[in-house]
Amino acid sequence: MIGSLENGGAGPGNPETGKDSGRASDVVEFPGRGPITVEAGTPPRVLAIANQKGGVGKTTTAINLGTALAAIGERVLILDLDPQGNASTGLGIDRRQREHSTYDVLTGQTNLRSAILATAVPRLHIASSTMDLSGLELEIGQMRDRAFRLRNALSSLNTVAAPESNYDYVLVDCPPSLNLLTVNAMAAANAILVPLQCEFFALEGLSQLLKTVDQVKQALNPELTIHGIVLTMFDARNNLSGQVVADVREFMGEKVYDTVIPRNVRVSEAPSHGKPVLIYDLKCVGSEAYLRLATEIIQRERALKDLKAG
Repeated sequence: MIGSLENGGAGPGNPETGKDSGRASDVVEFPGRGPITVEAGTPPRVLAIANQKGGVGKTTTAINLGTALAAIGERVLILDLDPQGNASTGLGIDRRQREHSTYDVLTGQTNLRSAILATAVPRLHIASSTMDLSGLELEIGQMRDRAFRLRNALSSLNTVAAPESNYDYVLVDCPPSLNLLTVNAMAAANAILVPLQCEFFALEGLSQLLKTVDQVKQALNPELTIHGIVLTMFDARNNLSGQVVADVREFMGEKVYDTVIPRNVRVSEAPSHGKPVLIYDLKCVGSEAYLRLATEIIQRERALKDLKAG
């Protein structure tokens, strides 16, 4: 699906100012679909990557799905809403670069455009987070619009006249809890993408998440849907992994993506190098799986558009 990777000559930085990120790593060039023509006023599709359980692959999925979508020609923005900032670190964004963060955006200290940084992946940008996010609930918890801060920030995202400055997709990397940050993501999202680890308690955690999605849908965002469930960390040598896959597919049916993300050491190694696994090792099984997932998501998006048009 992706041809050869070529090294460019510039590092990641601010997509509008061209400010260098300070990293030595080169930009990795992906062959794309040609000039991007996202018309001003066309909102991006917002997918919140959420699961209240930690260690299920939310950040890994955000980074690598974003990279895979960019590789097939989409313009993607990742919003890091986890105070730990792992999505930012995993994309090579040093903490010293984070002059403006999603904390500043949600508290109204700056607009979203000011917080966006380019990454080493063409067509993939990120709004980074800082530890300040951990205290956000105390700061905005009494505000009337506390659940809609992110939605309000996103409302002006694709209003720039230059098509190359607009986005097809926004992926929101949520924290491992069902707090105000996750509620903001769900209130702003078109759909939820749920990474689910192939382990014993997977379905128990999924039930709690689905209840939260229903509550948000009733109270804050009537259009919210479950885009799909992606099974992660699958180990073919483990009988339990196969049983979890079967149980989740029986419980959730077509909501479960066909693509299963295998447990893969290259996927685990990549963040320590500040790279998505598709850049770190394009040909490993983890990279191939995320490319298949991106293709499957695009197919579902097209089917949804056809359904609405029909």
